Amino acid sequence: MGPPASIGNNLTPGPSVIVEDISTMGPCHVKFKLANYLFMRNQTPTHSIDQLLNIWAASLVQAGSKFTLFSDHRDLYKTIDNTPLSDVKWQSFSVKYTGAIPDEGALPWMEDSHDVWFRDPCDVVRNMLANSEFAMEINLQPYRKFATENDEHQWKDLMSGDWSWAHADKISENPDTHGSMFVPVILRSDKTTVSVATGQNDYYLLYASIGNVQNNVCRAHHGAVAVIGFLALPKSFRNFRRQLFHSSLSFILKNLEPAMTKPEVARFGDGHHWCVIYGLGPYIADYEEQVLLACILRNWCAKCLSHRGNLDDISLCRSRSHTDALIEECNSGTLKSKYGLVAIYEQFPRADIHELLAPDILHQLIKGAYKDHLVEWVEKYLLQTHGKKQANIILDDIDQRCIFSMFLHSLDCADFPQGLHFKQWTGDNSKALMKVYLPVIEGYVLVNVVHAFRALLEFCYLVRRNVFKTTRVVTTFSLPRQHSMSHYVYLIRLFGALNGLCSSITESKHVKAIKEPWRCSSRCKALGQMLPTN
Repeated sequence: MGPPASIGNNLTPGPSVIVEDISTMGPCHVKFKLANYLFMRNQTPTHSIDQLLNIWAASLVQAGSKFTLFSDHRDLYKTIDNTPLSDVKWQSFSVKYTGAIPDEGALPWMEDSHDVWFRDPCDVVRNMLANSEFAMEINLQPYRKFATENDEHQWKDLMSGDWSWAHADKISENPDTHGSMFVPVILRSDKTTVSVATGQNDYYLLYASIGNVQNNVCRAHHGAVAVIGFLALPKSFRNFRRQLFHSSLSFILKNLEPAMTKPEVARFGDGHHWCVIYGLGPYIADYEEQVLLACILRNWCAKCLSHRGNLDDISLCRSRSHTDALIEECNSGTLKSKYGLVAIYEQFPRADIHELLAPDILHQLIKGAYKDHLVEWVEKYLLQTHGKKQANIILDDIDQRCIFSMFLHSLDCADFPQGLHFKQWTGDNSKALMKVYLPVIEGYVLVNVVHAFRALLEFCYLVRRNVFKTTRVVTTFSLPRQHSMSHYVYLIRLFGALNGLCSSITESKHVKAIKEPWRCSSRCKALGQMLPTN
């Protein structure tokens, strides 16, 4: 007997389920659907694919049909590999140390060969330009936007910034490039760890995107950001690591360089063809990578000439021409002591690395100034004021407040399984902490400390470090990550709104680009298995 009618009438109808009709699809379309489901969506293991295909083939034989989509998993993988769309093959080259090697005590990195895997950035960029998914969300030329009510200048996408406008002017002034469309290539490099429990499994990724697509497209992951390289990550002498980094970037980008001065014809997603000129756009990286890119010493600013001992001073911006002049006139000792310079970087047409280093909300503000500075300073303040035993009691109470606040605000409490005391902080951990940390420390720290947190959280005022000076918790306040915020107004005018240039975009890409392919591998020499999966 079924339920009473009155109960059935009170049920709220659920959402309708749309089932795609595959009866009208051709064989190739059905193959694509099955391959996409087994390989991408369900991530079915090879033995399960073979078992499913065998059962399917047996049912077709009983039905009197000999047609099968795939004979086994090898046939399915071969079909995927032969798909012509967005097919940019992986290539590799090796880099080796060529300096003097001592007879005794030679380090492993001096004798090892370091492999770098990459995809041709020209082909990757052409695929992005030809992508029909965001054909209507791409800026073909720089623009300037003003508010209608008060005529104030507004900045949004990269092509709305002063930098794109200035480079388009230079292209139009050159008779050889006049009339060409400017395509800025945005680069992002980031290290990620796929497993902590099984050892040091780190990968160093290089991403590329184009500045013509709008910021919302980059954040929505519609193919506007792609992995173009796996850089070598040796534990070596700092100078060699810097040389390896620059030489690898130079080799990977060499195919882009001809089209930086001579236009090439590219097809766009709307079916039209344009003459385009490529250029290196903003480079998104955390501070440690900015040190490598700008060839400076740590604790110096990569954007300006402020001395590392007093980054509060207002100073002139660094530039390629100024750096070249310093290298010609000064010896290495003066370059290091007065300007923080240590080497000569690679050069590309119309590319100034000091100008191109972009602001990074995730690493400079959320993980840097907020978590690595302010949160740690609060812990030091509690230890200094209350002693270790009482401070640990207070910190445990702060942990409980965090979890309770997250529960009240329907946040994920799993972000802090051991409270605030764990080694590897992700961007999500830091963002979750920002939502609840201000009220949970109230009553345990000075009111001025709470005001400092509020100022940073509102992103309208640089944290007043003298709050912590009065407690003598920290004695050194020349911090590059906090100092970088003094350049933000200028950089917003240069490159547009910061949400399109944040490394949180590539952090989220790590899952599909690295972590899921790694889980599908045998975990032994995994990169060779991850590349075809990628």
